[in-house]
Amino acid sequence: MLNRFKNLKIVKQLKKELSPRLRWLMFSKAYDIKDKSSPEYIRMISGVEELKSTSDERRLEAMVREQLKEEFPNIESMKSYELLVDAVMHNIKTKQLQATDDIDFS
Repeated sequence: MLNRFKNLKIVKQLKKELSPRLRWLMFSKAYDIKDKSSPEYIRMISGVEELKSTSDERRLEAMVREQLKEEFPNIESMKSYELLVDAVMHNIKTKQLQATDDIDFS
């Protein structure tokens, strides 16, 4: 019986409209909202588990780590490995920003 109501247009509309509000109410009662950039805040408000930019950055870092391990065997055991990964990631991000600065949007 309930499955028939699930496909009604008004039920779909109510679900779409009320879902963000319900997530907000649940979050505001459960947590003291101080840091609005926290992953918990974003997940509860948007319903998205992870931002695309964050997941892309994580994948890029994994690719950098894999490439470094491929080119330099046993580098992950060295003390400067994390610093090297951070430096490569910083360099990539800097180049991306420079490339976007050159784009003319007008």
